Amino acid sequence: MTYVESTDVLVIGSGFGGAITAYHLAAGGAKVVVLERGPWLEAGEFDHDFKLGSSYTRAFDFVVGDGMSILGGNCVGGGSVVYFATMPRAPRFVFERHGSIGRRMWPASITRDTLDPWYDVVSEALPITPQRWEQIPYAGGLFAAACAHAGRTANPSPSAVDVGKCTNCNWMMAGCRFDAKRSLLLNYLPAALAHGAEIRPLHEVQRLTRHDDGSYRVHYRVVDDEDYRILHEEGAIDAKIVIVAAGSGATPVILQRSEADLGTMPHAVGRYFSGNGERLNTAVFNEDRVRDVLGLDRGDGVPYEAYQIGRGPTVASWDKLDGSLPEYERYSLEQLYFPPGLGTILAQVKDPSAASWFGVEKKEMLRTWKSWLTIFTMSEDDNEGVFGPPPETGNAHRMSQQMLGHGPLSYKPTKNTWRGWDLSDADVKDILERDGLAQVTPWTNDLIGAYTVHPLASCRIGDDPATSALDDTHELRGHPGIFVTDGSAVPGALTVNPALTISALAERAVPGIVKALQARGVAVTYGAPSPTGQSAARRPALNRS
Repeated sequence: MTYVESTDVLVIGSGFGGAITAYHLAAGGAKVVVLERGPWLEAGEFDHDFKLGSSYTRAFDFVVGDGMSILGGNCVGGGSVVYFATMPRAPRFVFERHGSIGRRMWPASITRDTLDPWYDVVSEALPITPQRWEQIPYAGGLFAAACAHAGRTANPSPSAVDVGKCTNCNWMMAGCRFDAKRSLLLNYLPAALAHGAEIRPLHEVQRLTRHDDGSYRVHYRVVDDEDYRILHEEGAIDAKIVIVAAGSGATPVILQRSEADLGTMPHAVGRYFSGNGERLNTAVFNEDRVRDVLGLDRGDGVPYEAYQIGRGPTVASWDKLDGSLPEYERYSLEQLYFPPGLGTILAQVKDPSAASWFGVEKKEMLRTWKSWLTIFTMSEDDNEGVFGPPPETGNAHRMSQQMLGHGPLSYKPTKNTWRGWDLSDADVKDILERDGLAQVTPWTNDLIGAYTVHPLASCRIGDDPATSALDDTHELRGHPGIFVTDGSAVPGALTVNPALTISALAERAVPGIVKALQARGVAVTYGAPSPTGQSAARRPALNRS
């Protein structure tokens, strides 16, 4: 028999959308339970290797779809544990995008101006700080120098990293063992715990059902801590409000699987998925040309050979984030460290005579991996992703003990999406191949199709019920009491890293969720300080009348 508990608020997922809402609702006096599918890892458990069973495989969820693969966090803290902590604000033009629907995608109530105060709140809570040029690791400096040589600009990116603690080990993607990366493990989640919230790792939510009084029952299975293919006992928790923040690749799957019990889902659930227009190119630098053309030297006669030294992306070129450009021709280019594994497998060789990702030429390319530089494009896509029927359990059919699965997402890039990718590819080649500095090739799509670490928009907010799953309060249309606050709520590609925007939207959603709880008889208030103690008086006012 399934054991049933009860709570005021059940939060599915502990990434940005889940942790932020859990903290504020617990601090306001609500009883909050957070269910997280992945394990709970702390600094001492973050490994500097890629072995099976290390934090690298335990904390990630890599789901291969039809034409699109998604890499996301699978642990307490979600994507914040495995992200590179680059936290820019979305450009102003993003909020005016029409995309494929022929009308403004974002709700009328949300503009860059109205979201800026919420950006401010998150920026202070983590905190997020600018990086100075003297703090930029060598790979970022190389990209900046190449941009300058090509007549382009490059800037240090705002970051949620304490550079005083950072050792430039470049293992932050597997979790930061030095607590230099300001993940949610250091702010919102401990603050939620301090106010009585419960966080339960290795609990995978399967579906939701509804009671006659409008409350919900959340059904889960306990995941084996070593082999994620094995599900143990099942349970259920009753809640007055459910916040779904399982990630853009899992939230729509949970809701689709719940449709048989809850009734018809909005048309946009599991549709309009965006990969944030992401595209990767690998440049292999000629060390002699780096010395002769750019005049760089590390002091020991070596011009570069420092791909592995640093802390992920630190420098970006925003030359093409110009609102006067046509839609689909706007994008950012970001220097990125991608560790061995997928990064080395998917890098193509130059002018392959056979397969582009293995063989003699690839072996020679790998020999010079310290001279690599990965450039990451974030452009405007057409929201062309669609989720098919959900698997029986989870968000994917598990193919290995940890990390790897095959999911129901189908993604067929349109001509508009390809326009952005082609233009950005040409820009990268123009910058990095100029005067023989490097050879540039895009990552191959032969194995996994397009690829994203920033999935968005699979249950997006909007004003049009035909093309948005959520209203501007993040409440699921036709299903009062269910709110979605993760990346799936973002309407479309942002052309920059999305974590700060996801977080700002989650902060903005909390007052409306508080009102919904109050209407259901829960004695909860809004206005607690941020985890850093920021005064509630400085928080934005929100008119929900």
